[in-house]
Amino acid sequence: MRRAPALSFLLVTVFLDIVGLGLIVPITPALLTAVTADPSQAVLWSGLLGTAFGLLQFAAAPLLGRLSDRYGRRPVLLLSLGCLGVDWLAHAIAGSPGTLLVFHAIAGACAGTNTVVNAYIADVTPPERRARAYGLVGAAFGLGFVAGPTIGGLLGAVDVRLPFLAAAALSFANLAYGALILPESRPGDRTTPLTLRATNPVSAITAILRRPVLGRLAQARLCADLARMIHQATWAFFLTYRFGWDTTHVGLVIAAVALAGALFQARAVGPVVRRLGEKRTAVGGGLLSVTTFFGTAFASTPGQLYPLLTVGVLASAGGAAAQSWISGTAGADEQGTVQGGLSAIGAVAEAVVPLAAGVAFGALVAYGKPGLIFVVAATLAAASTVLLALTPAGESVRTTV
Repeated sequence: MRRAPALSFLLVTVFLDIVGLGLIVPITPALLTAVTADPSQAVLWSGLLGTAFGLLQFAAAPLLGRLSDRYGRRPVLLLSLGCLGVDWLAHAIAGSPGTLLVFHAIAGACAGTNTVVNAYIADVTPPERRARAYGLVGAAFGLGFVAGPTIGGLLGAVDVRLPFLAAAALSFANLAYGALILPESRPGDRTTPLTLRATNPVSAITAILRRPVLGRLAQARLCADLARMIHQATWAFFLTYRFGWDTTHVGLVIAAVALAGALFQARAVGPVVRRLGEKRTAVGGGLLSVTTFFGTAFASTPGQLYPLLTVGVLASAGGAAAQSWISGTAGADEQGTVQGGLSAIGAVAEAVVPLAAGVAFGALVAYGKPGLIFVVAATLAAASTVLLALTPAGESVRTTV
């Protein structure tokens, strides 16, 4: 019974994290312009902030995962929430971009929310219900993605720093709630060593990739993440260029897709995985992603695009199934370590892909072929699907990272 509040708290945590991030997305350019008094400098500092966050997250994610295996999930998760709140508060009161850079880098080093949430779910959820739990996490993410930018835009119209105060308040409220309500999912194991090999990102990633099943699943996830990030980085620009939509139209479509995806993941992922199994659901989701990306590349009218968006919503079941499959390949005492290594892989992609995809999309626009960026995404999604298809289902290789 002590574990009863755990899943609901984790879903609230993910939702509030994404709401907090979404709150500041529409207003960050205005804040940095106000702080630097130079729009060109604001763009530069925005890139520096994102890169610093990603690099520090890459460096620290394996350590945070290992700490959660050694000392328990709860203290690491609360630390992450506290650091995030301090970061948003610094954004609200800082008078220089250098101060923002320092605090945002610290927040990146403490950004263990996803690592610990995924490990926590593996702790408290039996394997047959794990895909549904990860589907609910995806739903919470989608709902936060819808709510955050909307609220942030409204608050930013009142004062440029108000969304950051709101994001900080949400983080601190979640921290207080977790300190009072959240039970520990596993006490931790003080015999888990905190060695350089286990906690530095290069060694942690290498150890994961050497494992036959987990390594292939990690490669598949990386390819899928790269495809997803290319899509996220260029989607709004593509809609504006190809169809001439204004920002309101683009925002409504993105919000509708996110909301539909959230509802689908909350209601349908569990039954689908129970019927098809993790592997077939993951492979099927990958095939649907390939269809979505490839079709989008050559869609010339909104009428062709809308059915593809529906296919993309259905594809979201594959991500939850793959995450459940990954968690099943790791032992109970190494869930944090494995999830930390996977977070480090994702952090590298998040630091590199937006810039690379933006440059590539700009070049393709110059040649009048912007849709080809989604051919790249489709190719990566296809590589992920092939890797999943070649991975033995139900095989778990237990080798401590």
